[in-house]
Amino acid sequence: MQCITATNWAREIEKRTGGRVKITIYPAGSLTKADQCYEGVVKGISDLGMSCFAYTRGRFPLSEGLDLPLGYPDGMTATRVANTLLAKHRPAELNDVQVLYVHAHGPGILASKKPVKSLADLKGLKVRATGLSAKIVEALGGTPVAMSQPETYEALAKGVVEATLCPIETLKGWKQGETIRYVVDASAIGYTTAMFVVMNRDRWAKLPPDIQQVFTEVSQEWIARHGAAWDQADREGREFVTQLGREFLHLSAEEQQAWQTAVQPVLDEYVKAAQAKQLPGEAFLADLRRELAGSRGAR
Repeated sequence: MQCITATNWAREIEKRTGGRVKITIYPAGSLTKADQCYEGVVKGISDLGMSCFAYTRGRFPLSEGLDLPLGYPDGMTATRVANTLLAKHRPAELNDVQVLYVHAHGPGILASKKPVKSLADLKGLKVRATGLSAKIVEALGGTPVAMSQPETYEALAKGVVEATLCPIETLKGWKQGETIRYVVDASAIGYTTAMFVVMNRDRWAKLPPDIQQVFTEVSQEWIARHGAAWDQADREGREFVTQLGREFLHLSAEEQQAWQTAVQPVLDEYVKAAQAKQLPGEAFLADLRRELAGSRGAR
């Protein structure tokens, strides 16, 4: 669905420029691998690129704050907040490209073969997680096991891992819902994964102003469209596991607070690492929390 949404963005730009712009899409890392996509744009291997900040941890020390376990309620909110924060703080780490927009998935949930109703149930549980999500699992008392999404189905089926931390859309997209029995609502600490859509700076500078304006306008419209696409994918994932008869577990208010307290060191570590690089991590995190609180208040 994300590839389709990105393709529609490209086609809309072609349409509004009257064909003056033609965008050739290379999906699934066929031009540059996912973790090399950003540098590929910087170096001009590709004019445009879409991938995750998280694939090159440490490369985006301020922007990585977008992925923290702050309780994102849905993909639309995560996408809106991500664009708002980057527009306000304009991280210098992104100065070597033209940022068109970013988008982000809905809250990570815990899909498990065993019931998890408390932090005690998580202790020692082998959970598929990578990057930031591995830190979250560790903070919660679980045992993170790093692996890619394509490997996760078989690992769950064979018991190599007992659970996975992921957005619920993954349970349909990668069929992982077939291998688990419980879906634990961990939205109290819901993390996201922010994904960039960027252009090579030299290529951008050579575009006529009216073409630049089309890119800007379409990208602004696609913030909402991509957020909606993530929410639709989550709805389909929920429907998929519901049809499979999987049990949904909801944490008590006390447990939600306990989970939030448990992951606080992950937030503290982000602020400390940002400060060490003389970056405003504390202000960035405060703005994130303020935006999310405002979103909850508007509901």
